[in-house]
Order: sequence, then structure tokens, then C-alpha cells
Amino acid sequence: MAEPETPVAIIGAGSWGTALAALLGRDGLPVRLWARRPEMARSLRLRRENQKYLPGVTLPDGVEPHAELGAALEGAEMVVLAVPSRGMRETVRTLRHHLTPQHYLISAAKGLEDDTGLRMTQIIAEELPAPWGTCAACLSGPNLAAEVAAGIATTTVIACSDGGLARRAQQVFMRPSFRVYTNPDVVGVELGGALKNVIAIGAGISDGLGFGDNTKAALVTRGLAEITRLGVALGGAPATFMGLSGIGDLVATCASRRSRNHYVGYRLALGRTLDEIVGGMDMIAEGVPTTRAAVLLAQRAAVEMPITRALHAVLFEGLRPLDAVQALMLRDARDEREEM
Repeated sequence: MAEPETPVAIIGAGSWGTALAALLGRDGLPVRLWARRPEMARSLRLRRENQKYLPGVTLPDGVEPHAELGAALEGAEMVVLAVPSRGMRETVRTLRHHLTPQHYLISAAKGLEDDTGLRMTQIIAEELPAPWGTCAACLSGPNLAAEVAAGIATTTVIACSDGGLARRAQQVFMRPSFRVYTNPDVVGVELGGALKNVIAIGAGISDGLGFGDNTKAALVTRGLAEITRLGVALGGAPATFMGLSGIGDLVATCASRRSRNHYVGYRLALGRTLDEIVGGMDMIAEGVPTTRAAVLLAQRAAVEMPITRALHAVLFEGLRPLDAVQALMLRDARDEREEM
């Protein structure tokens, strides 16, 4: 367990990184928050608020914004990577030059590398030698950034192949409003957190088209079946997808209007193009690139994922959202057990 005075380094000052910094710093834990752009780090220091990505949340006094990686990592033990999935590889490559044996890494990103389908800890393992690459952990669960920063009660999971490191991270993150579980299933926890973003786009489409609660319940249920099929085929444990990083995160993201992925789907249903939607967003909707990666992984593993494939067609192939729904509804009749 890290000593109370040991700083935690959070790499990435978007909404999620800022929320985690606020969560940990609120109880006096020293936090180093690294921002990629120097002007962002200066603004965070002066205003004590991330006005662009998480407005209204005051950074505790113990949170120190930095623009230099070396300064952010100095004296830290835990290094939390809260960068978008598309920036993970570059960030890890840069980070390598500043790591020491005392550091251990936790990925807080919920996505897949779109051109390879790799999970974030797989990217870390490709870019870093042991022990960092072989013992990287991940954090995932029903954790909307604004609610976490506001201290609204929630739970999460830290997964790591090294049980000792998982328990150390658990002790650091545990708060009255943030209950933390451990799980050795890194594959399942990462895939659950990433793939639910794809289904959340579908939930947004459902709402945008004016469908009801029955529709969304069916989408979530069948979406979870797809996530589980692919996750198990890739080495995840079935029980993980019934937990916080599986159905828990899926329900939260599909139900919330705060979800960026839900927003993308909703706007698509209203007739906006993907380029228009993404171009008008300050933050990344991870479900968009993850949909590409999910289809790639499903092809490799020979796993049927009709909802994911339909969403891929809407996002990248010009299929109208309503036509996608009708095609899914008119699929050949099946026994439910065949698609569990």
C-alpha cells in the first residue's frame, strides 16, 4: 500500500483525468495532474478548474498541474494513464523515458486501438519492458466523470494480473463515495469497458428515433450478449461481464445523456453526419473508433455481433439508422440460447 504522502501521477487532464484528480485530492492525497498542452496546465494552476472539460469542479489544493512528464512523475508510485485510446501508444512511448522501478501503471482509458484492436494494457506491454509492461493494471466501471468528481456514490474495478498491485491500487482509490473492487481478469474488464461504448451509440440512436424503454432494454440485453461472446472468445471470464465493468458500465452509459457515445448516436438519429458530430465535440467518443476495432476482432475470432456490425454500417458505410434497426428486427428467427 502506498504511504499517504506518496503522490499519485495522473497522465491526462481531460474530464476523466481531472475527475480522478479531484476524487483523490479531496482527502489530502497529493496528486500530480499532467496536461499535454502547457496552456492547459497553466489554466489549471491559475483557475483551479478545468473549464474546458469539467467545468464547475474545483481542484483540491493538493492537486498540482504539470506540463512536464518528469515533474509529474517525480516521487510518485502509481501512474494513472487517463488519455484517450488513440493517444495511448504515443503517451506510453514518451513516458518510458521517465519511468523508474518504483512506478506501476494503471490504464483508465476505455477503448481499443482502432487499427489493431489491441487493449490498452496490450499497448503498454508492446511499448514497455517488464515490470511495467507485464503488470499494468486497468480501472473500469460505471464511472461518469462528472458524478465521480461530484462525490456521487459509485463503484469501480481495478484489474491486474498481480494481486498485490491490485490491492495497493484499491487502497489508494477507496473513498466514501468510490468503492473499489479487484479482479484478476484484465482481458474481461478492459473489453467490457471498451465495448459498452459501441452499444451506447446504439442507445443514443434508439432515443433519437423516439423508441421506448422496451427497445433500450432489448438493446442492452442483446448488446451484453455480443460483448460477452467476443470477450470470452478473446480470453475474458464470463462472470466479469456480469459485473461492474460489464453490465454495470453498459447500463450507466446507455442510460445517461451525459455519455458522449450516447450523444453521437442521438445526433446520428436526427440526421447529422458523423463528421459533423465529431467535429463539434471537444472530447472523444471512444465508441466510434472502438466500433472499427470490435468488428476487426469479431472477424478474427469468428464471433457473430449483429448489433455492432449494424452500428459499423451506420457510422462508416452510410446506412440510415432506421434501416439498421429494421434489418436487425428482421433477422432470421432464432432460439435465444443460441445467441447467449
